[in-house]
Amino acid sequence: MNQAVKTKPARLPKRRSGKVASLDRKKARAGWWFILPFLLVFFLVYIPIIFDSINFSFHTIYLLSGGGYELDPVGWANYYDALFTDAHFVVTLTGGIQQLLLEVPAIVVFSLFMAVLLNQKMVGRTVFRAIFFIPVILSTGLIDSIDLNNAFTEYSQGSVDSGNAIQGSDSLMSVMDLQNLFAGMKVGHELLEYVVNIVNNVYGIVNRSGVQMLIFLAGLQSISPAIYESCTIDGATAWETFWKITFPMISPMILVNAIYTVIDSFTASSNQVMTYVSSVYENEGGDVLATAMYWIYFTIVILIIAAVAGLLSAYVFYQRRD
Repeated sequence: MNQAVKTKPARLPKRRSGKVASLDRKKARAGWWFILPFLLVFFLVYIPIIFDSINFSFHTIYLLSGGGYELDPVGWANYYDALFTDAHFVVTLTGGIQQLLLEVPAIVVFSLFMAVLLNQKMVGRTVFRAIFFIPVILSTGLIDSIDLNNAFTEYSQGSVDSGNAIQGSDSLMSVMDLQNLFAGMKVGHELLEYVVNIVNNVYGIVNRSGVQMLIFLAGLQSISPAIYESCTIDGATAWETFWKITFPMISPMILVNAIYTVIDSFTASSNQVMTYVSSVYENEGGDVLATAMYWIYFTIVILIIAAVAGLLSAYVFYQRRD
């Protein structure tokens, strides 16, 4: 009687979980060493300054004749004066937020549109990318301060050349022009005013879209060409490919650029709120009042960033890499 031959089951190779975990820990430690200089400067330099700034906003400062200063606690009086006593701060703050709502969508949409165009295969693509990034270089540091008195800047912002005569004008287009153009269409006045403001501010929008374009270009180049080839084989049009493939996969960059643009708009030297608070700070006795204004402004910026991040995060697509 034949007996069945028993075979020993093959053993599956064991996972090297210990080595993998050790490698992850080494990477984590390397990351902490990389950001250690920033953490040291942040906790040793910036944190004490932040606490002193908050403390000053709840006090009145008296300079002593022998040097130094003395703090007199006033509670929320500086914040009350900033919101209810100062006649211009709330108006300036509201205008700054309205300007933000105007500029951020326009900058993000324009930078995405230009990034998609500059990502196409064409002659001189690198030159065109450099041309659109030049305004970022020209609007930073010493060049920015020189550019404030530049005649070309004044011409770009407000002067219109008409034939041989230069006529001063504060805008390139008015609402009446668009109303005459769309006379037969039922277009709302608010939409026309929004478009007019964008057109009149086109120099500033182009000037502040360079970094966003680079971020979008990096995101577009990270999309695998095989995905586009599959869409082409399936007969998808360019319009369908953009909305079904490009836009979802570039959505994390939209979130990053939206937050970056909000921060950049609120901290720009040309921001009307920053300019007004700086003028209050330079007045005699206005240092603590300006500090309170800055913290009100900072709180509003944080709330707006949180709102933008929460709203856009619900529509962001993250590709799984298994």
